[in-house]
Amino acid sequence: MSAARERPGIRGASPSGLARRRPEPDIEWILSDHEYTSWEREFDFAVMTGHAFQVLLGDDELSGAPAGVRAAPTDNGRFGLETRDPLARERESWTTVAPVDVPGPGADGSGALRTNRQVRSADRDIVSFRTGLTLPGEHAPRDSDSSLRFLHAERLDAFLTEAVPVVEERYGDRDRGPPTDAGPEIITAARRTPA
Repeated sequence: MSAARERPGIRGASPSGLARRRPEPDIEWILSDHEYTSWEREFDFAVMTGHAFQVLLGDDELSGAPAGVRAAPTDNGRFGLETRDPLARERESWTTVAPVDVPGPGADGSGALRTNRQVRSADRDIVSFRTGLTLPGEHAPRDSDSSLRFLHAERLDAFLTEAVPVVEERYGDRDRGPPTDAGPEIITAARRTPA
């Protein structure tokens, strides 16, 4: 999501059709992704949230993204992203032995979900896994296969150098702690030119 100078408010691009599922009056949702947008210096802050950066699996996808990332922020605008830090090795604990019950939104926990995850393969920096989700009233899980790319900070910086080369802030967690080998995240804010 990004805030624009000329059009106050928030605009978001979602390849998943989020706009149709959850319309919000203060957000203009566009069904798209970085490959199909033509924003040109429109945003004060453009961000890829929810570890979306990790779905850029191939080098071709990764090398194609900088043009869109570079075009979106204003001259003084910034680009932010979060990605899981491979040094934390979080993915090694993703396979669940037994399904996990997640309490529902009801005051008594009603509407609970049951989930499980199984890592199918880990090939260099790509981890493929299957997530099963059983909704209330259902007896069998709905399975979803996914893959994510885990880039080390150096490879991430090589990507950023092509798009928004000035890294202003880097954190290792959501509390703005410094990056460490055990930190779960690589959270970065960068800009096109020095402030």
